[in-house]
Amino acid sequence: MLSLRLPRPRLRPHPARRRRPYATAHGPVLVARAPLPPPAPPAATPAAQPAIDRAILDALARTPSSSTTALPILIQQYLDRAAHVLDAHLPYEPTPSSARRVSFHIDGRTDSGIYAVAHVAREGDRSKITLASGFAIDAGQPVVVSCAHTLEEIRWSPLLVLPSANSPLSPPDLPRARSSATLLLTPSSHASSAPRAFPVSSVLSSLHRSDLLLLEPSAPDSLHTLPVSPYPAHPGTRIRAHFVTDAPPKDDEGWAPWLGGLYAKWVPGQVLGYRDMAGREAQPGTYDALSHMLFRPPPLAGSSGGPIVDEESGAVVGVMLGTRMDNRVEGVRGWGVPAEAIFEVHHLPQLCQR
Repeated sequence: MLSLRLPRPRLRPHPARRRRPYATAHGPVLVARAPLPPPAPPAATPAAQPAIDRAILDALARTPSSSTTALPILIQQYLDRAAHVLDAHLPYEPTPSSARRVSFHIDGRTDSGIYAVAHVAREGDRSKITLASGFAIDAGQPVVVSCAHTLEEIRWSPLLVLPSANSPLSPPDLPRARSSATLLLTPSSHASSAPRAFPVSSVLSSLHRSDLLLLEPSAPDSLHTLPVSPYPAHPGTRIRAHFVTDAPPKDDEGWAPWLGGLYAKWVPGQVLGYRDMAGREAQPGTYDALSHMLFRPPPLAGSSGGPIVDEESGAVVGVMLGTRMDNRVEGVRGWGVPAEAIFEVHHLPQLCQR
């Protein structure tokens, strides 16, 4: 009888007992170095203060506080005396004499009757300045006409809204006394000297819908006045507008040094038309209310409040306020108010007497 011997089956190890070899390497321990610090940013260079701002702040520091009226008082007068009619009449000068005609020559040493109107507030190292133009008129005594929106702009400045340093509620970052005023700047007789500054003592009247201010200067006898026409200039009338800038375009000639780093130029232009308060087209010589004037070219910043002068007669026929985009075809236009609005806050002259 034959016997068969079967081979024994090989037992495979349990998976949990299976050993797997791992390759290992033993080397030196690597210690990472701290990254290099980033390069320090270059020290920020403080922006140079414009020359006109330095001139205004210096003028405010030189002016005794006893001879100035603080901006909060002027702002309250601006609100309280809206549409207040002055107890004076403004002469009708549609065709002034040769001695009274506006001169289109820029002279940085003489008083031309056009001024820079600066509303300024300062406390410590902080300051806020809004700048406009203005011109003097003869209402029995010199009165300065300017725009109102620069006063509205500084009205809400933190330097005026926050409590003053003398108040127990004063924040700790405003440690020194506050000063504020509205100053009229005019060229000095010496070109190298700082411009002369006259504080505004009060706001005589304001026309909010026309964006106009009538200001009383503290030294009215020294101001030169301009003639004002009560009649609106018809569309197409050739005009000259007193433009102001602190950086004249290099490709534009005719700019002359005016005052405190500002340059001025009488820019030729044209009356384009009028609008009523609803923005509709209005025609002079009709019953339409001529609330605003459109003209060309559009003025530069700092020119608002300046005069628009009839080139032929030499009389003021409007006040610049800013720019406006009517449509894409016409583009940006100058936006102002006709000079007849100034007569609304003056008594009418007695045309006849019995």
